[in-house]
Amino acid sequence: MSIEKGRRPDDLLATGKAAGLLGCSRQHVVDMCLRGELPYVWVGRHRRIRRSDVEATVGDSGDRLAGVLTRDQERSLWLHRALLGTLLAEPEETLAAAHGNLDRLLAQQKRTTMAVRWALEWRRVLDQGLDRVADVLTSGEPLALELRQNSPFAGALPQETRAKVLSSFRAHWRDEHSARKAPAGQGVVMAAAGGGPTART
Repeated sequence: MSIEKGRRPDDLLATGKAAGLLGCSRQHVVDMCLRGELPYVWVGRHRRIRRSDVEATVGDSGDRLAGVLTRDQERSLWLHRALLGTLLAEPEETLAAAHGNLDRLLAQQKRTTMAVRWALEWRRVLDQGLDRVADVLTSGEPLALELRQNSPFAGALPQETRAKVLSSFRAHWRDEHSARKAPAGQGVVMAAAGGGPTART
């Protein structure tokens, strides 16, 4: 698409600005554009996104959850939904384990890597308290999707629970998503493949 005549420049946002409003990475915004989930126009050689479309995406992200998640993202959501029970039953132990995983990752990685970026973002979430952590574990907001793909909750779910959740998810995806071809999820995964909390070791 090319830029529409009469459109004011301040109505059109760069992908980086849109990412800031959505609370996600610029690459996630580009991916949404390429998947047709976020309309855009071309201004020269640059994508621009209407502010109204960004605001609509913010407003209905929860309602559109099932339609925008990739298989990896939904798999991660299921695992983190299961984790919520453990978090609420054992909040101090679960949060302490997450802090420990973040500390170890930050000690091993260079400060400029994407893994470090998401580790620092998770640390901010953990510092905001239990309610905010619970929200991120189950929310449909773009930032939560990215954070769950880079989860610090490795070891939080017992092996038996994790296996049951994954078995249920596979049946759910086969039965309810067989007609939909979801693009492969992307992200720097801090836990196991799939961006979900792994079993206790």
